[in-house]
Amino acid sequence: MSFAPKSLVLATALVAGAALAQFPTRPVTVVVPHAPGGSTDIVARLVTTQIGNGLGQPLVADNRAGAGGAIGWSAVARAPADGHTLLTTEMSFTIAPALLPRLPVDPRKDFTHVITAASAPHVLVVHPGVAARTVQDFVALAKARPGTLNYGSGGNGTNTHLGGELFKSVAGVDLVHVPYKGAGQVLQDLMAGQVQALVTSLPTALPHIRSGKLRALLVAGAARSPLLPEVPSAKEAGLERFAMDFWVGFAAPAGTPAPVVAQLNQAFAKVLTSAEGRQRLADLGLAPVANTPAQATQFATSEMQRWASVIQAAGIKAD
Repeated sequence: MSFAPKSLVLATALVAGAALAQFPTRPVTVVVPHAPGGSTDIVARLVTTQIGNGLGQPLVADNRAGAGGAIGWSAVARAPADGHTLLTTEMSFTIAPALLPRLPVDPRKDFTHVITAASAPHVLVVHPGVAARTVQDFVALAKARPGTLNYGSGGNGTNTHLGGELFKSVAGVDLVHVPYKGAGQVLQDLMAGQVQALVTSLPTALPHIRSGKLRALLVAGAARSPLLPEVPSAKEAGLERFAMDFWVGFAAPAGTPAPVVAQLNQAFAKVLTSAEGRQRLADLGLAPVANTPAQATQFATSEMQRWASVIQAAGIKAD
């Protein structure tokens, strides 16, 4: 067995260290695996426009929609693991392993999590014409008329579908699922009274709640939202297991060096926890999370396990 001279080992280490110290050497691409305009895209752009100042290079959002997010995921998984290509992650990223077994990538193995950036609770909303002023009223109505009330979703396997199934399970009610081809379409029909209920993210529902076009019955979590102080939490309503957050995170290709991941984490966290960052997130109904890479990894893993259980129990299949 032969060994490299100590001088060669030292030189190699110095070169590697210098390369890490110079990161980033060019603009960082942040792939958003969804179309422009949605909540995930808005958060990604809000953060990326501010972070470049701290890194010394701009961050450029790149929307690569399609295949439920898999096109964007694949692009980042195949990119060099040097920190110059990042992925915007959210709930569909953690749903996919259980819902789509033939994915071209493995969300559990092909990425290094940098940070969970921000989150907001989901809310249960109904059309104002539904004869339920509280969640207790809604549950009683559903139990009195099993299989006659419906809830809409943006499609099979979406967060709105899983949220509806989670509510059904926790509340012990029988609601009919009506899938649509996208969140925009189900919102329009909900406000028109074509469907009665929807579980969706607070940032999506908030403008319509404030306008009176939708009625919020429940915040899916342990605490009330300061943006909806009159709406009870699931814990208050005795439905503690109905906990569900909309969240946005960022990840890099697997194998990205730990010092680069740490540098990115610090840059994201600085922006997210600044006074301006907090206010801009609050305007969208979000709060910063800004956890560590290890915590972000643990969170993503727990979300994958959790939604796999919901998918299996409800027998959900992708379209």
